[in-house]
Amino acid sequence: MVKPVDAWLLPDGVADVLPAEAARLESLRRRLLDLFSSWGYDLVFPPLMEFLESLLTGSGRDLAEQTFTITDQLSGRLMGVRADMTPQVARLDAHCLPVAGAARYCYAGTLMQTRPAGLSSSRCPVQIGAELYGHAGVESDIEIIRLMLDGLALAGARDIHLDLGHVGIFRALAVQAGLDAGREAALQDILVRKSLPEWADAMTGLEAQTLLTALPTLCGDLAVLERTLQADAPAAVQSALRDLQSVAAALRQSHPQVTLYIDLSELRGYHYHTGLVFAAYVPGQPAEVAKGGRYDHVGEAFGRARPATGFSADLKQWLAFDAKPALRPAILAPAIDDAGLYAAVAALRQSGERVLHELPGTGVATGCDRVLVAESGAWVVRPLNS
Repeated sequence: MVKPVDAWLLPDGVADVLPAEAARLESLRRRLLDLFSSWGYDLVFPPLMEFLESLLTGSGRDLAEQTFTITDQLSGRLMGVRADMTPQVARLDAHCLPVAGAARYCYAGTLMQTRPAGLSSSRCPVQIGAELYGHAGVESDIEIIRLMLDGLALAGARDIHLDLGHVGIFRALAVQAGLDAGREAALQDILVRKSLPEWADAMTGLEAQTLLTALPTLCGDLAVLERTLQADAPAAVQSALRDLQSVAAALRQSHPQVTLYIDLSELRGYHYHTGLVFAAYVPGQPAEVAKGGRYDHVGEAFGRARPATGFSADLKQWLAFDAKPALRPAILAPAIDDAGLYAAVAALRQSGERVLHELPGTGVATGCDRVLVAESGAWVVRPLNS
């Protein structure tokens, strides 16, 4: 006899969010979106699915392997379930929200990914993030990073380490060295994997390119920027270094408690990032807890190229920063019909209390620590066991 498959089992990397964690998740989501709103970021809700060519256009091409595909029963066309919201926000900025100047958006919603991003990652992360369109200066990069750091602090993150890099540095050095597309891609892959022996072998024949050869070692504290600026570097590299200096100086003023780390060989999201890139880390977490960067012209595939910068994170991961319970103990209300009782319950709920009506034959409801009792013609709250 064939044993039936347990109907309640979930796929690997997929998990339910049960009441206690769900309450914490929703509480944090609301507080973060309120924070983003206070900075002027407007909330958007892109759809869970779109036609595949829309999701995978432009910067979305890198998401092809992460995107679930389905067939639209109405049109017969292929659709994708979003694996990242950034391409969707680019579409909104290009077509639905034709703002001439700077535009600020924020979002929070569930993604679906074919594979987890890491060993401990979910295939259904709750992505939260913010994006700023229409400004190409370093000031908007600084704003986005500050917002991200404030969000992490609100969530309870401590001892934050922020990695800063700039993909324009490697691009400019590759141009200076006359690398073709194949050689550039090979070197980019080595840098992503931080394989120093492979890098040394790959530099054969490029000895004259001193800065490119040294690139994997150009990391550490802020002194790296000053030393590299003194080197013989292309104008584009010097511009990128000055931008990094501006960001670091601004963050020292606003977030002096954050530890800054410079990595000039960081190529996170190399295919779609165009400038500054950053990632935040906290002790006890196996991977970055938030990341982002500049991705100018992200909306070009949708007919409207605009400079843009932003960050995103998995909201579920941020729950690890603060273990305080979000579910408040409830008040038990008797199972009787009484106008005064109903008014008392309504007033308590209006004040933010959780009130559960007792159901006959079920005993005391789980999670209650107080009870409504009638005393001298009024309904009052008393400890449950008094």
